[in-house]
Amino acid sequence: MELEYMLHKTMTHGIECHNMENIDVSRREVLARVGAAGIGALAVGTGTAAADRKNEYNIGIASPAAERATRSAADQVVRTLDWDDEKTITGTFSDEAIDNLQNRPGIRYTEENGNLHAIAQTLPWGIDRVDAEVAHADGETGGDNTDGEGGADIAIIDTGIDSDHDDLQANLGKGKAFVECKGSPHMCGQKWDDDNGHGTHVAGIAGADDNSLGVVGVSTAATLHAVKVLDSNGSGSYSDVAAGIKYVADQGWDVGNLSLGGSRSSTVADAVQYADKNGVFLAAAAGNSGPCTDCVGYPAAEPECVAVSATTKNDSLADFSSTGPEVELAAPGKGIYSTYPGDDYNTLSGTSMASPHVAGAAGQLMDNGYTHQEARTQLNSTAEDIGLSSNEQGNGLLDVEAALGTAELGVDSLSATEVETSNGDAEFDVSWSVSDPDSNLDTVDFVLQDTTAGSQDDSVTVSVSGDSASGTTRLVASGDENSGHSYDVTATVTDGDGNTASKTVSTSETEDMPAVDSLSLTEVETSDSDAEFDVDWAVSDADSDLHTLDLTLYELDSDSNRVETEDSASPSVSGGSVSGTTRLVASGDDGSGNTYEVEAVVSDTDGTTTSDTATATESEETESAPTIDTFTLSSGSPNNPHAEVTVDWAVSDTNSNLDTVEVIVDDADESETFSNTTDVSGGSASGTDEFTDKFDSGEYGVTLTVTDTAGNSTTDSKSITA
Repeated sequence: MELEYMLHKTMTHGIECHNMENIDVSRREVLARVGAAGIGALAVGTGTAAADRKNEYNIGIASPAAERATRSAADQVVRTLDWDDEKTITGTFSDEAIDNLQNRPGIRYTEENGNLHAIAQTLPWGIDRVDAEVAHADGETGGDNTDGEGGADIAIIDTGIDSDHDDLQANLGKGKAFVECKGSPHMCGQKWDDDNGHGTHVAGIAGADDNSLGVVGVSTAATLHAVKVLDSNGSGSYSDVAAGIKYVADQGWDVGNLSLGGSRSSTVADAVQYADKNGVFLAAAAGNSGPCTDCVGYPAAEPECVAVSATTKNDSLADFSSTGPEVELAAPGKGIYSTYPGDDYNTLSGTSMASPHVAGAAGQLMDNGYTHQEARTQLNSTAEDIGLSSNEQGNGLLDVEAALGTAELGVDSLSATEVETSNGDAEFDVSWSVSDPDSNLDTVDFVLQDTTAGSQDDSVTVSVSGDSASGTTRLVASGDENSGHSYDVTATVTDGDGNTASKTVSTSETEDMPAVDSLSLTEVETSDSDAEFDVDWAVSDADSDLHTLDLTLYELDSDSNRVETEDSASPSVSGGSVSGTTRLVASGDDGSGNTYEVEAVVSDTDGTTTSDTATATESEETESAPTIDTFTLSSGSPNNPHAEVTVDWAVSDTNSNLDTVEVIVDDADESETFSNTTDVSGGSASGTDEFTDKFDSGEYGVTLTVTDTAGNSTTDSKSITA
């Protein structure tokens, strides 16, 4: 398995990373070419490196006997990592040896030695967004020796750092390569030089020099150390990454940035625990698996690491950013402009770019005497809530200025909310907070300006003291209730020395209007010729000034245009809310199939109106034909010389419009021998018809027809021998 950096694009899995001899060089001391590199959140992948190293394992050791057994079982020992009380041995082992070691006391874990992968003089927007440049203006650069220790040391545990970059050279310190730079002598002047680009980009975000060239970093004067654990493809083995983290701790450096990630490794977990125990602040990229939930990668998800998610210029979560309960802070990570190998610059996206913002800020705090845990607490407690969920932003967006306490006298927050009253005035509650790092607050002056009328309506002065104050102040625009005017509210804070700071917000008076809360139109079936509708309505007014309600029924054409006013009504309304049902009628339109619209217009005592409409379609009547319910035939006695036929019938009509029942009897040659029509009415009728064909006999056909008043009819035929 491998660890890689993760940019917000597909990265090729790394090749085999061998343990290299390393040269330590101090840029601060001899201004030699040096670099420091770091990579984005780690992702595990398998590739040629994993295939070549298929028998290379990391063995967690908890006892001397287990160590002896492990060394004896190894075909070759590649590296031993000493965690004080425990160790990890990296080496090549047969499958049989691993099986035996897994069951032996004192063996904490066995894992294949996989790889981790890098996650992939203008002012970059991210530096500006976290207010790092404000801290710079106040002298907070991470290298001003305020703790007497010579400035912050920030290790970029990554692909390396370009040792020749003009925007990084002045800040480069020692470098160490656990994976050697591969390339031309020009590219690889140092073994820890960057042969990928990721580490140099990360380093510039954390600590590019403020030298009028290219970009500036969060901590412009901290010492950057290149700890190269990832190769030119952005891949590094668990063991190499763990060795790099341990090296940072053993040097006593303040911060380690881990812009790399992947699956959990016990060896890397040992390393981050060791670094934390030795006072190293570890910032780690959360990962680029988004959009997703509960998907923070490792080592960011380890409790010793500060997992950092990525945001955009508009403070939304970057779509690629991993999220989860392990996220502690958010920082800019999309479209970040920073240093790149070859004395160049590039724009990259990823949580890899977010993490070094936090690393740079932590370096500044530790330069001011904070421990790594105190720096972690300070960054979390001063982060800005940008409205994302805790799984997305953790404690909020990194705020370097707030963390360093470099804020000046200012109005920190200001908002104005209209207050509903019934006294004719427009009134606003102004919520505010002010602060002064010198603890010398004196007054806050508020002014309400009517920008519609061009006049000042109100002003209030509030006395304050100390280093911070907040409250709510009422401002009044006399007689402006329901005016709909716009206003500016300005707050000016003054300290005891006469220094001032101001902030202005805009608001408006909402002209209170009555409302049609609900409106519906429902057809009512009746027995007359009219189309009738029930209008269900509800109206309200915030000022309890309801005055009139007018309901009008219109007939619409096929294009929904009003063609005729059918009816109107004006129910009585008053107070704050009223509801009811009103019947409207379209005379003579029953069964028309027309579409109708009702309009409701509600007004208050000020003459302000609001309207709404609803529509319904009248059901077009389609009368059904009457029904023959019973139709039976019977003949007379067979000894009778005459043919006798009896017809019994019963009919009905759902519309109750029965009109006639006709019976026709034909003899065999289809000549009509008998017919009778019976007048009927209502919804049902029954009867009997009899006929006699003297001195004749044979087969007779009988036809029964029932007809309603609309001309609809139903017919049935039968035959009988008589």
